[in-house]
This record gives sequence, C-alpha cells and structure tokens, in this order.
Amino acid sequence: DSRYHHLKFNSKGFFMQKTIAIILSLSLSSAVLIANDTDIREDREKSFRKAIDIFGKIDEKDVSTVDKFKQMFSDGKVSGQIRSVFAGYKQKAVGEVDTYATALGGTLKYELASLHGFNAGFAFTTSQDLGFATGDTGSSKQNDELSSPSGGYSALSEAYVNYKNGDLNIRLGRQMIDTPLADTDDIRMVANTFEAYMLTYEFNKVIFTLGNVQQWQGTGAGLGYINGVRQDTNWIDTEGRGTSMIGLSYEQSVELNAWHYDIQKQDSASQASYFDLGYHWENESVSAHGYVQYLHESEMKNSGVDADIHGVLFEVFLDNMGINVAYNKAKRHKGKKSYSGIGGGSLYTNMDTMILDLIADDREASSIVLGLDYSIDNFTFLYAYGDFVGEENIDRKKEHIVEQNLAVEYKVNDEFMLMAIYVKEEDKESATNTTYDWDRLQVMIEYNF
Repeated sequence: DSRYHHLKFNSKGFFMQKTIAIILSLSLSSAVLIANDTDIREDREKSFRKAIDIFGKIDEKDVSTVDKFKQMFSDGKVSGQIRSVFAGYKQKAVGEVDTYATALGGTLKYELASLHGFNAGFAFTTSQDLGFATGDTGSSKQNDELSSPSGGYSALSEAYVNYKNGDLNIRLGRQMIDTPLADTDDIRMVANTFEAYMLTYEFNKVIFTLGNVQQWQGTGAGLGYINGVRQDTNWIDTEGRGTSMIGLSYEQSVELNAWHYDIQKQDSASQASYFDLGYHWENESVSAHGYVQYLHESEMKNSGVDADIHGVLFEVFLDNMGINVAYNKAKRHKGKKSYSGIGGGSLYTNMDTMILDLIADDREASSIVLGLDYSIDNFTFLYAYGDFVGEENIDRKKEHIVEQNLAVEYKVNDEFMLMAIYVKEEDKESATNTTYDWDRLQVMIEYNF
C-alpha cells in the first residue's frame, strides 16, 4: 500500500536501542505470536509478499459433525493466535521523521460443530500499541500501520454462517477470502477479512467460485482510518452493488486460475479479468515451476483505472534451496492507473512494501524480482531483490525504485514461531533522498492455539 512509503520514525539509533529493548520485552511476555506448519515450497507462493503472508495464517480446525443441536455448541472448536509485532522505519530524506511501534494482540475464533451441513463461526481481532515501545500516539513518531493512529484497533473480524453439502460450500457473512484481487494480505498485525457472500463448488478437481464482497476491514482497509481520518466504522464499504467475482481454479501438475471482477468502488471502479497458468515438474530431489499471468482492467465511472499487466515466473528447488525470477510489465494507458484490488494483489513481483501499482500510473512500467529461500532445521531464510522502473509519464517524470527484502523465520514448534524482516528501499531516479529512501525492520512473534 502506498501509505507505507510515507510512514515515519523518530529515535536516534533506533535499530540498535529500541529493537533490543522491544525484543526482550516480547520474549518475556507469555502472550506471543503464531506459527503455520505449511511448507513455503509446497505451497509455491508466487511472490515475496505472499510468502510472508502464509507465515501469519491461523491453522484451520476440523469441524465436527453432530446429530443434535446442543452438540453444535458442546463440540464447537476454539482456535486463534497471539501475536506481537515491532515495526519501524528509518527515513533518509531530509525533513522526514523516523517512526516505530510495537503492538500486542491477535485473534480468538469460535466455530460451531456442523449439523445437517450447517455451522457458524465468529472471530474477534485486536491490536494494541505498547506505549513504552511505540512513538507517541498520534505524533509523527508513531508507526500507525500496526494498530491505528489512535493506538488501538479491535473488530469482530469474522461472523458467518456456513453450509456444506458434498462438494458445495456456501458461506455468508464476515470471513477470510483469498483470491487474486481480494485477499487477507496478513503481513502486519491485522489480516484483511470481508463481509461477503461466497459459493464454491468442486467438480473433478476444478473449483468454481461465485461471490460478492460488501465490506472489508484490516491493514489494507486503513485500520478504521482513511488518509488519517477516522471512519464511522472499522468496516469500509465497497460501494454500490459491492465487488462481485466469479472464478475457476485447478491445481495439479498443471495449475490454472481464471477470475473476473466487477469493482464498484468509485476511485477504483472497473471490470477486471485475471488469468494465470502454471506447470510443475519434480522428481526426488529437484522441482521446477513455471507460470504466466495476465491482468486486464477496464475503467468504469471515470475512476482512472485502466490497465494491462503481463507477468512470468520461473523457480527451481534443489533440496533445501529455492531460486526464482519474476517479471511484470504494465502497458501505458494515458492518464490511467492500475489497481491491485482489496488486498495485497496477485502480481509475481509484489514485495513486502513495493508493488508495481505505485509507479504504473500514466506510464509504462516494469518490475523484475530475483528471490532465494533456504531452509535448515527449524530456520527458513528468504531474500528478494526487486527493481521497479517507470518510463516517462505526461509530466516527463520517471521512476526507478529498488527494494531488497531479507526475512528469517525460526519455528520453535508447530505453534510457536519468530520472524524478522528487513526491508531496504532506494530511489535510484533521484540524486537526493526522497520518501522512497528508507530502511524498515519488523520483528514478529506468534503463537497458534
């Protein structure tokens, strides 16, 4: 999200002084973070951003099937996570202030057992700044991407009714969704969730999806704030008829995704079509994967959204090491921009903070990302180098941004995990430092239950 580029951080020697104190305080707290038992290579996440996203997801609990109504409650499942995150920005541009914050929170979820195919689920999410390890609330020193400018955030993030009959599943209400242009994007403290009506049906390993999103909340939605202005609710309206979607997915040795969206929100109203195709090959010690993708967006309501973006990705895994290269290119549409949807977006070159959308405005733009991951024992290391180039726009202005991501994950066990991410961003087009020149550090501790 573009707002991350303008977050500030104030405290001399932050990365040494503040980080040590914060990590010690988090380690002493009994309420700490989450883990996910999913192997990143098995899931073949297609961007650094998505790879970070899977570390934060709560494990799904199996839903019991019962015969009596009262058993729906007695056999219900409680799950959730406790999470603490420290994140700070070291700015390099003159006049820009460094920011930092530490938040503690998580999600508590209760899901009823299933009776005649029906069940329901409820989840409460909260994120609260720890004052002693956060820049003054509401000041230029506070990094408000973890909780909000007011220093706290709470929401009933899920509240749904679910019906399952064989390969048919219908879910109505507040829920988690992961599609190309609407996804959880769980890379900070609060994952995106959606008030939606969703239907899926699986036939011969092909999954058909039909849905409509009315509202959403989470980090991507502004944590109750839009451009620093408090909204009446934490839930942001998708406007009009909402965001409608229809999709088809197939995942075997050949992977196929085809989606179409009708996006009504005024500043991003468009008809969007997304397509990707992949092939997977593997033997006992080596596996390789190749993908192509295409996103087409057509403007509605004078929103300014009109885009054509192509992408390719190739990756190879040898024993515990994976290497990949990804490329995206956006065609220029005069006076128009691209839109990644309500979430982190699906482009292969999306990084922790930088995405092609930020420069694909009234110009041809391209991005290339080289990535490496390595696992040994309970450690996983991820590194990505991204080069984002925007050609001249109508104002004859170019863009050239380089971002580097380095992440280290330590999985203590299936429930407890620690993770640190270092991000370095540089504006290569400008001779002086700009708001694209900064270092970012995030330390995350999670516990799943």
